[in-house]
Amino acid sequence: MQTRVLSDPAAVAQYAADLLATELSRSGSSLGLAGGSTPRATYEALAKADTDWDRIPVWLADERWVPPTHDQSNQRMAMAAFSGAIDSSLVPVPWSLSIDANTGAMLYEDYLRMRLPVVRDRIHPDLVVLGIGDDGHTASLFPGTSALDAEGDYVANWVPKLDAWRITATTTMLQAARKIVFIVTGEGKAKTMREIMEPHCSHPAAVVGQGATDVVWVLDGAAASELESP
Repeated sequence: MQTRVLSDPAAVAQYAADLLATELSRSGSSLGLAGGSTPRATYEALAKADTDWDRIPVWLADERWVPPTHDQSNQRMAMAAFSGAIDSSLVPVPWSLSIDANTGAMLYEDYLRMRLPVVRDRIHPDLVVLGIGDDGHTASLFPGTSALDAEGDYVANWVPKLDAWRITATTTMLQAARKIVFIVTGEGKAKTMREIMEPHCSHPAAVVGQGATDVVWVLDGAAASELESP
């Protein structure tokens, strides 16, 4: 595990974008994207890098079960942030009024199995970008929800605190990634980051990070302010 602390969110975004661009130029078999507002600046910076997106499948680590045109859609955010760069390489979420979130998650896993490496019947992603919530969730793996114990690679998850369905990569799938880059900014995440870095933390983000092979935490000073050695 590596931790990099930068001065502010803009520096975090540029550092993370440079890191991702370098990794994609070396191996670049796929890129998994986090949703939410934090990684958007990283995606905007990464879109300016000299990257051959046509050869790199891009997929969503999680998605809200909403139409792709919805203002809360992670897919919509990612496509806007990349300014068209990933339009042809993005593995789209199969949202439809005629299917439910469980069916959507199963279909998305099928799509990913056609585009990403599969080893011993498990999907093995290359690079994955993740963030964290104040409650320690990552992707749509929320504390106390059923997806934490799911055995598949991509599942639907009902989140009671949000009164909403999400679809998400499972802990097992995320831990199988070659490299995970967590992007975390803001003083509001400082306490959670301190907890995540403690041994045996049960937050979903900590469990994913502890079980993955190669993890880089990219933080701003505010998010790292409660760490012992930021």
